[in-house]
Amino acid sequence: MRRGGQWAGRGEAADVVLALALLGFGLLATDLAGDNQPGARPIDAVCRVLIVVAALALLARRRAPVATLALVSAATATYLVLGYPYGPILLTFLVAVYTVTVRLPVRPAALATGGAFVALLAHVFVGRGPAPGWTGVLPASAWVVVPFAVGVVVRVNREVAARSRAEEARGRAEEARRRADEERLRIAQEVHDVVGHGLAAISMQAEIALHLLPKRPGQAETALTAISRTSREALDELRVTLGAVRQGAEREPIPGLARLPALRDRLAGAGLAVDVRVVGAPRELPAALDLAAYRVVQEALTNVLRHAGVASAEVTVDYRADEVTVEVTDRGMGAGVAPAADERGHGLAGMRERVAALGGWLTTGPHPGGGFRVYARLPAEPTP
Repeated sequence: MRRGGQWAGRGEAADVVLALALLGFGLLATDLAGDNQPGARPIDAVCRVLIVVAALALLARRRAPVATLALVSAATATYLVLGYPYGPILLTFLVAVYTVTVRLPVRPAALATGGAFVALLAHVFVGRGPAPGWTGVLPASAWVVVPFAVGVVVRVNREVAARSRAEEARGRAEEARRRADEERLRIAQEVHDVVGHGLAAISMQAEIALHLLPKRPGQAETALTAISRTSREALDELRVTLGAVRQGAEREPIPGLARLPALRDRLAGAGLAVDVRVVGAPRELPAALDLAAYRVVQEALTNVLRHAGVASAEVTVDYRADEVTVEVTDRGMGAGVAPAADERGHGLAGMRERVAALGGWLTTGPHPGGGFRVYARLPAEPTP
């Protein structure tokens, strides 16, 4: 509102300057125009009053453009009918026509301008002194047609510019919403991976503890200790994930393939032995790619823990010249059924989306000789 008030104040100040400029110019230059038009009526008090009325009417041109045009048209038509010389008062009429055209839609502006044109034509046929007749219609129409055409062009350009600004603002808002949605989906996927893996490991360890508690309490205590460690690690990782979206939160290192030994140890406490094999020379990877590869292994091993019904799995990480591949296999019976069902949720589908977003691809399915296989290829240009 303050900004709008500033613009309104500047506009009114400009109208005052314009009206006073036309008033001063009209009072001074009309005498000169009369000297060059011997047949015109001499300048007198009535002439000057009409010039003053027409000029000062422009002070209200923003608030009441049609009323301003009507008053200016009446003053100008009276001026010309009385036989005063053609002069600066016509510039005031031109400004009034332009104002109506710029500030009103084309149809009402055309109607108002048409009425002003009719009033201006009165002196062509009726006037004090010799009337120009039909030969004066064309020159008189120029004082209406020209400002009307200029006003229409200016109005159309302003509308086009306003629509462009609105479309740009709408596009920026849609882009912001799209990025916010993508960020929410990314965080949801991260939370799913962290919580799903942690709960699967805790559930398996809890079952082991319940099974061992009556007969071998010592081993049950080991399983409970593993539950405590797993839950603490899962909560820490969840805190890092959620903290990354809070302003001012400390950005801790995100998980990557370097954390596979810790993942292997955690799953060992849940009863799943994981054999990790690295092919090629390990190298530093882009953060997004490193995280995606880790999440693929984590989700695949979580599915093994949940569905495969086996006590071991194999993980192979292959660092190649221009890509990194990860493969997770197990020898479970019927393991190809349950993970496929999980694909309708967030597990395998989330892995596939994460890998595809980085330009890679992921395949899942039964492993030759039994069991299930998850294989992902991620493009990774070597660091110079």
